[in-house]
Amino acid sequence: MKSLIAENVKKIIRKKCYLKSAVAEKAGYNYKTFSNMLNGRKIITDVDVMRIANVLEVEPNELYGIKSANSSIEKDGEREKEAV
Repeated sequence: MKSLIAENVKKIIRKKCYLKSAVAEKAGYNYKTFSNMLNGRKIITDVDVMRIANVLEVEPNELYGIKSANSSIEKDGEREKEAV
């Protein structure tokens, strides 16, 4: 089952040109565990969301797909921005 959080994490990693292995290490996970999270083999908990958001330098809500006034999430190749 695809996870909305995992998909948003992948999008942010691509957008920021980060390496998944570097994000995993900085968040305190080994690469296999982090990969399992991103591929739906391990449930992403609220604690995981906080750790990953901190490393990605985004608000936790962005991982849930809730846009803040200063964020933008790409959807189907198009950039959506929330009006301020």
